[in-house]
Amino acid sequence: MAKEDPTKHLKEDPSKKKAPRQQEEQVKGSVQFSFATPAKIEEIIGRTGTRGEAIQIRCRIMDGRDKNKILRRNVKGPVQIGDILMLRETEFEAGQLTKAGRGSG
Repeated sequence: MAKEDPTKHLKEDPSKKKAPRQQEEQVKGSVQFSFATPAKIEEIIGRTGTRGEAIQIRCRIMDGRDKNKILRRNVKGPVQIGDILMLRETEFEAGQLTKAGRGSG
């Protein structure tokens, strides 16, 4: 009986060749951006959210199909009048912020 080669499992099988490394790097390094529309903040309405973590603002669309349209949006993070936001969509608007306090209603 012939002895089996102990390194048999370490040898590469020619039927299972790997793709060239260059193609793998090109796919890994590619970046894809989603389309966005610029909008300039014109007014800060107030804070919203359960803990006041979001800010409701009014912004004017600067480019695209809805140019010069004014939208009400909720924004998370620090913003000020004159900042430019990049909006993914311009069809929807945030609900109006009411000044009612806790327990009224």
